[in-house]
Amino acid sequence: MNVAVDPTAAGIAILLWASEPEAPHRLATPFFHAAAAAALDMPVEIYFTARSVLLLQPGVAASLRPSSHPKTVYDAMQEAASHGAVFFACSDALQAHGLSAATLVPECTRRGGAVQFMARASDLRWRTLVF
Repeated sequence: MNVAVDPTAAGIAILLWASEPEAPHRLATPFFHAAAAAALDMPVEIYFTARSVLLLQPGVAASLRPSSHPKTVYDAMQEAASHGAVFFACSDALQAHGLSAATLVPECTRRGGAVQFMARASDLRWRTLVF
């Protein structure tokens, strides 16, 4: 299949807002979309905010299955990261949930929240998705 990518698009920014451990059936899709966009050589940034930062604790996403599929949510996260998706943890959300940035999964390499995501959302060259 030949897929056309908009050459003017600078990247895809994905905001995880309603993606929390209590709803594992909603957790694979954002990472599958991120992996697909990254596989098309698009820069991809995933912003973990609100309760989605809980997925960044070691062991949490690895214990969740979005369906009867054998892959875990962490497997989906690792796949997105392996294709080049960059994970941002919201500092305020980390603090609200008593998490330390030093103890997050290794795929999460950056900090960024509302200001950074809104900078992407206001940049007409970037596309945004909210899950």
